[in-house]
Amino acid sequence: MLKTRLILGSLMAAAAGGVLYVDFFFAPYFPILLLLALVVGVLATRELVALIPTENRPREWLCLLGVIALVSMPFAFQFLGGLTPTAREFGSIFAAFLMLALLVEMYFYRQPGQCVTRVSHALFASGYLGLLPSFFLLIRWLPNHSGWMLALAIFVPKCCDIGAYATGRIFGKHPFTPRLSPKKTWEGIAGGLVSSIGVAVMAGEFVPVFHDGIGEAALFGLVLGIAGILGDLAASMIKRDAFAKDSSRTVPGFGGVLDVIDSILFAGPVAYYWFAR
Repeated sequence: MLKTRLILGSLMAAAAGGVLYVDFFFAPYFPILLLLALVVGVLATRELVALIPTENRPREWLCLLGVIALVSMPFAFQFLGGLTPTAREFGSIFAAFLMLALLVEMYFYRQPGQCVTRVSHALFASGYLGLLPSFFLLIRWLPNHSGWMLALAIFVPKCCDIGAYATGRIFGKHPFTPRLSPKKTWEGIAGGLVSSIGVAVMAGEFVPVFHDGIGEAALFGLVLGIAGILGDLAASMIKRDAFAKDSSRTVPGFGGVLDVIDSILFAGPVAYYWFAR
C-alpha cells in the first residue's frame, strides 16, 4: 500500500506540475487547468453525493451545477475581461444557487420529509467542492510566480500527507484522533509537518515567493501542513458519518478522488490569502 501510494502520488504530482508548465503558454486563460479542475470537481462531487443516505441525498445534477459554476468563475472572469471575481461575485453565485435549490425542492415537493436536509446537503457540496477550490484556483492569477505559488499550495499539504502516512506506518504508536481517524498518530503528524516545512524551505531557496526568507517559508510549511491535516480530518469525519472508509475505489492506494484532494481543500484558501496579502 505504501509503495503504491508513493508511486501513484509521484505520478500525480508530476502530472500536476506538467499542467502548470504547459498552461503557462496559454496565460492568462489556463484552459488545461480549467479542464483538470472541472474533471476533478465532477468526480469528487459524484463521490460526495453518493456518500449521503438516499433519503437525504440532493439531486446530483444540482450539486454538479453549483460546483461547476463556482470552480469556473475565475476562468470565466478572465475570458470576459481579465478580471478577478471578488467575494461579492462569489456570494451572488452562492445566493443564486440557494434560491435554485429551494425552487427545485418546491417543484418536486410531494409530502413532508427531507427537503430542507437535501437543500442543506446541496449547499454543503457546492461550498465544499466549489467554493473552497475556487480560492485555490485564484492563486493562478496572482502577480509574480503564481505558478510556483499554486504548485506550493498543492505539494506542501500533499507532502505533509505522504510524510505523515509513511512516518505513521513506521513509527506510529500514539493515536492522534481515534474518533475521526484511528490510524493517524502523533508521530505521523510530526513527520508530516517536518515534510511540509522541508518542502516549503527548499522551494523558497529556488523561487522568490517568500519575501521574509527561510523563516516565512518554514512558517508557511507549518501552517499549510496543519491546514492540510485539518482538511484530511474533515473528509474523514464526512466519510465516517456515512459509514465509509474511502469515498470510492477510483484511485489505487488512496481511495477516491475526494481522498486525493481532501488536504488541499483547506490549504487552498490559506495559501491564497497568504500570497495575496
